[in-house]
Amino acid sequence: MNTLLKVHGLKAGYGAAQVLFGVDFSVEEGQVVTLLGRNGMGRSTTIKCLFGLLPPSSGEISMDGRRVERLASHQLAKLGLGLVPEGRQVFPNLTVEENLIATARMRSGGKLKPWTLDRVYGFFPRLKERRSNLGSQLSGGEQQMLAIGRALMTNPRLVVLDEATEGLAPIIRAEIWRSLGELKAEGLSLIVIDKNLGPLLELADKHYVMEKGVVVWSGDSAGLRANSRIVHEYLGV
Repeated sequence: MNTLLKVHGLKAGYGAAQVLFGVDFSVEEGQVVTLLGRNGMGRSTTIKCLFGLLPPSSGEISMDGRRVERLASHQLAKLGLGLVPEGRQVFPNLTVEENLIATARMRSGGKLKPWTLDRVYGFFPRLKERRSNLGSQLSGGEQQMLAIGRALMTNPRLVVLDEATEGLAPIIRAEIWRSLGELKAEGLSLIVIDKNLGPLLELADKHYVMEKGVVVWSGDSAGLRANSRIVHEYLGV
C-alpha cells in the first residue's frame, strides 16, 4: 500500500502553551487508523494542524510525499482531505440538501467511486427523507449522518472523524459504525477519534495512543487487546 498521509515530528500549541511535542503517525491508502487517548492529550490539536486550522511550530505533514503543513484549508480539501468535525457543525439555517451541496466537489479519476447527492441519499436514506428540513431541525444522529455525507460530497481520499459517535443513542451509534465499515470496505482511508473502544477494535487496522502531546504506543487491534496496561493507563478503560 502507498502511504497517503505521513506526520513526522509535529509540534504545535496555542501561544506560549505547547500541546504537541513531536507527533508521528501515518495512514496507508485504504487504511483505518485511530488516534486514542484521554481528553486534552493533543488529538484535536493534531487534527487542527492537519486541516490548516493551526500552524505547527515544527514538523512535517505530507500527502503522497508532498509537504502540506503550510497549505490553507481549501487547498487541503482539493488534495482529498475531508473532515467530520467534533460537534458536527452543520449549517443550521440551510436545508439538508443545501448542506450537502454547499461544499461539494466533483472528482475525476482515482480508485474510489465518486460521491454524488443521489449516492449519499442511498447511503443515508434518512437524509433523503429530511432533505428539505433545516440543519437545526435534525436530531443529533441525523446531524452526524449529514456531517459525514457533507464530507463525502467533497469526494475525499481520507476522511477524519473527530468524536465520531459522541452523545449519540446506542442505535444511532451502531448505524454510524456500520456506515464507517462500508466506507472502509470501499477502500476509503479514515482517521477516527472516538471513546468507544470496542467498535474501534473491530474497525481499525492500526491504533495510535497519545499522551501529553506524543504517541506513546502504536499497533494493531490484536496488540491493543492484549495490552491491558496501555488500555487502562492511557485510555482509562
